[in-house]
Amino acid sequence: MTGKPLTVADYPLAENRPDVVETKAGKKLDDITLDGVLSDRVSLEDLRITDRALRQQAEISTAAGRPTLAANFERGAELVDVPQDVIMRIYELLRPGRASSKDELLAAARELRETYGAEGVAAFIEEAADVYERRSLYKKRF
Repeated sequence: MTGKPLTVADYPLAENRPDVVETKAGKKLDDITLDGVLSDRVSLEDLRITDRALRQQAEISTAAGRPTLAANFERGAELVDVPQDVIMRIYELLRPGRASSKDELLAAARELRETYGAEGVAAFIEEAADVYERRSLYKKRF
């Protein structure tokens, strides 16, 4: 990812490896200044988390022996470019009693996989669909 593998010693990246921190547009951490904001050289988009930053956090988490945290960062990286309304709609479906059927969750997983390339999140939702079915969480609970 960054040439030399990231380790726990690299965390936090902004302090210990600022050379690997960059915006989606390729700006470096040193480019993110108040003067840059005031002169419109830095935009709100430059302040958003990137999939690369989340994957770097996953790499550090793996090095720290935290595979579950690493998997969460990887899934988060897949969601960076998914529109917020899509995320919120699917989030709502994942609340117990909100999806009407397993097919509804599987359709959401398919959308994430096919439209946004979010393979890990899609697999997570498919796993949830199976659990919801076993635990009868599709029916309305309120």
